[in-house]
Amino acid sequence: MSISAFRGMKPFSQLIFSGFVIVVTFLIVMFLGMLVSIPLFGFDSFLAFQSGLNIQDVESLKLLKFLQVVQSIGLFILPPFIIAWLFHERINQYLLLNKNFTSASAVYIILLILFTLPLINFLGEWNSQMQFPEWASGLERWMKNAEERAEEITEAFLKTENIGGLMFNLFMIAVLPALGEELLFRGVIQRIFTQWTRNYHWGIWISSILFSALHMQFYGFVPRLLLGVLFGYLLVWSGTIWLPILAHFLNNAFAVVAMYLVDNKIINPEIEEIGSTADGYFAVLLSVVVVSALMWMIRRENFGREPVYVKQENG
Repeated sequence: MSISAFRGMKPFSQLIFSGFVIVVTFLIVMFLGMLVSIPLFGFDSFLAFQSGLNIQDVESLKLLKFLQVVQSIGLFILPPFIIAWLFHERINQYLLLNKNFTSASAVYIILLILFTLPLINFLGEWNSQMQFPEWASGLERWMKNAEERAEEITEAFLKTENIGGLMFNLFMIAVLPALGEELLFRGVIQRIFTQWTRNYHWGIWISSILFSALHMQFYGFVPRLLLGVLFGYLLVWSGTIWLPILAHFLNNAFAVVAMYLVDNKIINPEIEEIGSTADGYFAVLLSVVVVSALMWMIRRENFGREPVYVKQENG
């Protein structure tokens, strides 16, 4: 079968085949990663990891971090390039890697992420208060347990007292997810749903729902959904994947650096609660106003740079 045959697929077929590519690539990369982990960390550590996760054990945590990096590569980074190669003649053009953004847009993005924090914190606190009816109490307990476990692992990942550990955390939690998740969700999935629905708004919202759901952190679903929507509009309005990648990186990097500074008693831990407390409504209102203004400025700065597939489907 010729590679060019994949380029005539309808959006639904593209979606199904993309899922197949993601699963197969993930399984192959994880299998290879586990094989590599044995000589790197020792067979005993590998067996101990298989028998149960102990985040208090230093060696187990190192192995878990290694597998987290492998997972990011296999699940998010490699599949978009394979899919782009199959569906399009030019990978860079398909993934919108071939266009840069203006320096003004970069400044707007930095301000956008900073001023988004109170709103994200507010939505996160509101989302965390979600309650289920009595008949769904079992589901609620499972979701809370999963959320608590995810928070424990994240805190264990981020806990470090040296710059080397901070740099690795930035690579693992900011660089890799920013590249991989944006390439997959904004570069591939959003494109497919935009072409399927012939409306980029639907493409943005559907891909953002999937983006938030995949993280399996239900009590942070709404703020992550909002971020996905912001990243989606950044892609459409700028015509380049690099702008949402920058925004995603800054959002994650701020969280990593903030936790490092708090853990090492360099800044007050209350900074992480801006907008989530009862007296934070002014900060949230200011956040909404400034974020809306910055998004408008970004759209104006990049007017006419929409991706070709968006222009085709909407014009």
